[in-house]
Amino acid sequence: MQYVFAQKVLFKFCDPAGIVFFPRYFEMINDCVESFFDEAIGFPFEKLLEIGGVPTAEISTRFRAPSRHGDMLTISLGFERLGRSSLGLSIVGTCDGEARFESTSTLVFVDRSGKPARWPEAVRDKLNSYVKGPQK
Repeated sequence: MQYVFAQKVLFKFCDPAGIVFFPRYFEMINDCVESFFDEAIGFPFEKLLEIGGVPTAEISTRFRAPSRHGDMLTISLGFERLGRSSLGLSIVGTCDGEARFESTSTLVFVDRSGKPARWPEAVRDKLNSYVKGPQK
């Protein structure tokens, strides 16, 4: 299963040439993840931050083609694995069917002290429905 997020390339994402400045893709990815937790899981970040957080522990990205101011990107989250406290994601950003970036990342659920913790059961159950790989 995938979660799909639409993102228009805004002026704030671009360099003076009107091309997305690559670190801004990471903001877009995070916006997509935050939207997923809110809309699909029913656990918005503002609620999650009351008990912990989900920092990105690892991310790897390949930039395929430039995106320009005004482009409408489709960012698709794929769910690779669900661990005790981790979630493996694959992320693809496209525009009109053309790949603009591909990324893999690992999120880790942490408690208020910043230590990895088991996903809350209600969240884990919903995440499980999206994950295609083996679970721990």
